[in-house]
Amino acid sequence: MKRSEINSIMAQADDMIRSHGFVLPPFAYWTPAAFKARKDDASALISARCGWDITDYGAGRFDEMGLFLFTLRNGRLADLQRGGGMCYAEKLLISRQDQLSPMHTHVIKAEDIINRGGATMVIELFGSDDDGNFAEDRGGEVMCDGIRRTFAPGEKLKFAPGESVTLMPGDWHAFWGEGGDVLIGEVSTVNDDETDNIFRDPIGRFANIDEDEDPTHLLVSDYENWLW
Repeated sequence: MKRSEINSIMAQADDMIRSHGFVLPPFAYWTPAAFKARKDDASALISARCGWDITDYGAGRFDEMGLFLFTLRNGRLADLQRGGGMCYAEKLLISRQDQLSPMHTHVIKAEDIINRGGATMVIELFGSDDDGNFAEDRGGEVMCDGIRRTFAPGEKLKFAPGESVTLMPGDWHAFWGEGGDVLIGEVSTVNDDETDNIFRDPIGRFANIDEDEDPTHLLVSDYENWLW
């Protein structure tokens, strides 16, 4: 992805988020220079990889397959492993109309995926085999706003604004917006985007960036290269 495209997506996303009554935290608006100057104070944000995240999954077709994310808060894996402390995470996502977030599951993370506003959110679901692998012939059960629902293999569940689904490890899922763009909330256990996204197809999690202009704000994937 070109950095200029990423900068434009950030601005558009901020406008959409505000239009639905949400405001990102102050660190979202730091310039790269300001972030670097405050990196010691912001060490917890950096280590938790909170912040902007825009991906085309390395395919170079963001409008067709991509996702906007902003990690608002993220807990500590050590707390989750010992069963106490900061065991939760929260994100805002934007899934554009017909923009695929490809089929994947998680080994550790359980998550509520919530339509916070906009169009219809569509989630395609499959179950797992006994080893947790993608199983095209298996369905399963999920909780939709606290109500148990059985799904057939490949069933596409639709969620209007205010509706949600709870996904557990081993629930294979892909999603997109139908009829327009969707603002999505994610509330989950501790999030690890580097190791806990298991994709059905061999794709990358983060975008490869062409630095055609300076970044407006840093992505979480920029921290290692830009802050030191």
